[in-house]
Amino acid sequence: MESKIMIVDDAMFMRMVIKRALKTVGYENFTEVGDGREALERYKEVRPDLVLLDITMPERSGLEVLDDILTEDPGARVIMCSALGQEAVIAQAIQRGARDFIVKPFKDEMLVQMVKVNLQA
Repeated sequence: MESKIMIVDDAMFMRMVIKRALKTVGYENFTEVGDGREALERYKEVRPDLVLLDITMPERSGLEVLDDILTEDPGARVIMCSALGQEAVIAQAIQRGARDFIVKPFKDEMLVQMVKVNLQA
């Protein structure tokens, strides 16, 4: 079965970078969401195997979306994506149930490895 990956980031460029990196190793089934308000609704529709979730977004923050997703599905696999300097927020995300985090900008290989590990977990 092909893994379903949902990418939630308000920057279209970042969604494109993530998809490009993951496509190089064979991932093809993506759902893209551009804001935190739409994320939970799309999660319910798609039921992805993994969510890559930006922390800083307009409307609803990544932490709020993380809480929403984990309330809907306590077993959800979520990797938080953050910019440098957000260490305190990353710690909060892990405490709230995120499986992992990656700091932007990241190397494609690092993202791919993290996705593979979290899909196998």
